Amino acid sequence: MNLKTVFSKKTLLASVAFLCIQSNIIKAQDLGTAGGYLDYVGKEFNDIEENTWDYTSSVAHGKSARKVEKRRKEVISANQDAIKKIKKLSAFNGSSAFRDSAISFLNTNYAVLNYDYAKIIDMEEVAEQSYDLMEAYMLAQEKANEKLRNAGEMISSEYKKFAEANNIKLIESKDKVAKNLDVANKVYKHYNEVYLIFFKSYKQEAYLLDAMQKGDVNGMEQNRNALVKTSTEGSAKVKEVKPYQGDASVKLACDQLLNFYKEEAEKKLKDASAFYVKKENFEKIKTAFDAKAPASRTKADVDQYNKAVNEYNQASNQFNGVINECNQKRSQLLDNWNKAAASFTDRHVPKK
Repeated sequence: MNLKTVFSKKTLLASVAFLCIQSNIIKAQDLGTAGGYLDYVGKEFNDIEENTWDYTSSVAHGKSARKVEKRRKEVISANQDAIKKIKKLSAFNGSSAFRDSAISFLNTNYAVLNYDYAKIIDMEEVAEQSYDLMEAYMLAQEKANEKLRNAGEMISSEYKKFAEANNIKLIESKDKVAKNLDVANKVYKHYNEVYLIFFKSYKQEAYLLDAMQKGDVNGMEQNRNALVKTSTEGSAKVKEVKPYQGDASVKLACDQLLNFYKEEAEKKLKDASAFYVKKENFEKIKTAFDAKAPASRTKADVDQYNKAVNEYNQASNQFNGVINECNQKRSQLLDNWNKAAASFTDRHVPKK
C-alpha cells in the first residue's frame, strides 16, 4: 500500500522590475557621464539577471538538485561581486541616492538568496511529510519572492529618478531574460495552486493507508471520512482554477486523482474497518484453537475453526482484490500526474 513519490517541488526566483528598464546611452563605461554611470550599474544587474535565469531554467527543466544548488551559489557570488563594484562608485553630482539604492537592493537580493532560499531548500527536504509543511514551504517561497519584487520596485524607481534628473530617456521594454523570468513565475504560480489542492488529499490517503497497515480501525474510519471531505472539497476548488493559457493538463490530472480518492474512500474502502475487525476476530479464534492440544479439541472447536478459516479466506481474497485494484489505479494516476506536471512546466517555461 505504499504511495509513489509525488512530483518534487522546486524553488524559483522572482523577476525584478529594474531589469526591464534600459537606457539608450551608448557610452557604458564613462562614469563621468550620467548615462555611463547609469549603464555601469545596469550592466551589473543584467549579469545577475542572466545568472538568475540560468538557475531558474535549470530548476524548471529538471536538472539535478546538486547542479541547481551550485547555480544558486553562483548567483550569490555574482551578487557579491556586484556589491563590491557598486560600493566603489562615487556619488554622482553629489547625490548617492541611486548608488545606495542599488546597494540596498543587492543586499536584499543577497540575503534572500543566501538565507531565505537556503532555508527553503532545507524545507523542501521535509515538505512532503505533511500538508502543513508543504503549505509552509510554498509560503516561504512566496515571501522570499515578494522581498525581491519589493526591492526591485524600489531600485526601479530610483533608476527612473536618476534618469529623469539627468535628462536621460529610458526605453521601458522587457528584455528576453526578464520576460522568461516573468513567464516562469506565472507558470509555477498556476502549478503550485493546483499542486496544493492535490497534495492535501494525497497526504490524507497516506494517513488512511498507514492506519490500514497498522490495523488501526478507529484511525481507518477517521481518515477515510477525512479523505472523502478533502477530495470533495478539492474537486470543487480545482474546477475554479483557470487553465494556464488554455492548458488544463495539470487540472485534469489533479481532478482525476481527486475523483479516485473520493471513490476509494466512499466505496472501495468503505468496508475496510469491517474486514480488519473480522481479521482480529479470526486471529483470536485461531489463537484459542492453537492453544488447545489436538486431543482435547472437540468437534465444535474444529467446526468453529474451519468456519472461521473459510470466512476469513473469502473476506481476505475479496479485500485483497479491492486493494490490488486501488493500487493499480493509484499508480496509474500518479504516473499521469507526474508526467502532466513535468510536461506542463517543460512546455511553458522557456528553455535557457
